[in-house]
Amino acid sequence: MKLQVQSIHFDADSKLINFIQKKINKLETFYDHMVDGQVFLRLNNEGIENKTVEIKLNVPGQKLFAKEQARTFEAATDLATEALRSQLKKFKTKLKNGRLS
Repeated sequence: MKLQVQSIHFDADSKLINFIQKKINKLETFYDHMVDGQVFLRLNNEGIENKTVEIKLNVPGQKLFAKEQARTFEAATDLATEALRSQLKKFKTKLKNGRLS
């Protein structure tokens, strides 16, 4: 899946980008018709949990979104991909139910 990663006000290293790509690629095991995605990485100035990850996924007929904040970008990515996994499962269930009715 094509994934665009944007780091805002800093340069993300390739290790972080590869980590994010692998996490999002794992989501394809739940729904393999994802079109593309965008990831926004932000550093906030306040608090200990100052790393924010926003992930937008485009699937046919739907856009999924998750935004999480944590101490590290990796932890925030884990939380966001878990939220998207849940959304993908719900989306897939709705698709199946729609076809059966």
